Amino acid sequence: MPLMTIEEARPAPAPRTGPALFGLGFRPFYLLAAAFAAVSVPLWVAAQAGWPVPARIDMLWHMHEMVYGFAIAVIVGFLYTAGYNWTKLWTPRGWPLAAIAGVWVAGRAAMLAAPPLPAAVVDLAFLPLAALPLYRVLKQSGNRRNMFLVVLLGLLALSNLLYHAAALGWLRLDPLAPVHAAIVLIVAIEAVIGGRVIPMFTANGAPGTKPVQDARRDKASLILTVLAGAAWTVGLPAPFTAALALAAAAAQALRLAGWKPWRTWRNPLLWILHLSYAWIPLGFAALALAQYGVVTQSAALHLLTVGSLAGLVIGMITRTALGHTGRPLKAGRAETLMYVLAQGAVLARFAAAVAPASRMPWLVLATVCWSGCFLAYVAAYLPLLTAPRPDGREG
Repeated sequence: MPLMTIEEARPAPAPRTGPALFGLGFRPFYLLAAAFAAVSVPLWVAAQAGWPVPARIDMLWHMHEMVYGFAIAVIVGFLYTAGYNWTKLWTPRGWPLAAIAGVWVAGRAAMLAAPPLPAAVVDLAFLPLAALPLYRVLKQSGNRRNMFLVVLLGLLALSNLLYHAAALGWLRLDPLAPVHAAIVLIVAIEAVIGGRVIPMFTANGAPGTKPVQDARRDKASLILTVLAGAAWTVGLPAPFTAALALAAAAAQALRLAGWKPWRTWRNPLLWILHLSYAWIPLGFAALALAQYGVVTQSAALHLLTVGSLAGLVIGMITRTALGHTGRPLKAGRAETLMYVLAQGAVLARFAAAVAPASRMPWLVLATVCWSGCFLAYVAAYLPLLTAPRPDGREG
């Protein structure tokens, strides 16, 4: 399966088209996403504490930027890098890649400081601009199997458009609803890609392990996940949403159990993926409880975002960066520290959501863990991502 071997891709030698930082999509976008994650969350927590920060930094800004800033940057970097492996055609690199990354940076600056309408225009430009090159290489190569990912980017762009229309008052809609829909889309893609790569990585990295995969079970778990997420997003009655969420949680837990996560504890590159994926069933179980007020919706939401999304992000941006820069697929102290901090962040953020009386201390602890995780990534991977591959290959 092409998507399973992203970090083993070896682009053929070609004339260098710019600095090594822009040799392939993962390089600038992984660094930008990690740096933005490390800075943006402390800004939001500072706003919560009443510190003097830009007025635009509120709950809507925080939710929007974590999805359409941080998460989208990682997704685009991953897809540009995987796109070459699938098609053997170059996705943007060199100065075109730098220009696309520049549009992403401009979007973050606009969302922070520009008036709402110009900020929306700049922010909305990124996803269509980023999706077009991926569509071209998939179409040119006849790779229909992965074209659904371009559709995903289109749906994310649509949800972003709905967000801005609602935030500007042009649409009678809660601006958070499109953000919630985007989170459901991202969880779905985590489930698809996780189901392709995690069992394979486990079989290769934990000798003697034979993960169990079942196509019908995988399909059922994905359908239940999307249905439960959709029911929550549109606000269907609590009993119906809770039932779907519990069914999705059970299906995802059963799927993960088949991959034998207990066999991975000796290998940080593996256990971070299994542990982060486990937050998906836990998040949907919490979502079911939230329908009856047992926990807050914020608690469930952050299990799916800080837990599964950020955990899988740090697991994959370390693994794929190591492989694509020609390094051994082995976690060192820096990677292990990142993984532990990521799990500390989700536990502390969950505590902040369920213990309102001590919310701020838990938020601060979650922020320290979160920012420490991504600052560690920037510190450890900046030299790798800005230098040519040691084997002399492009990419």
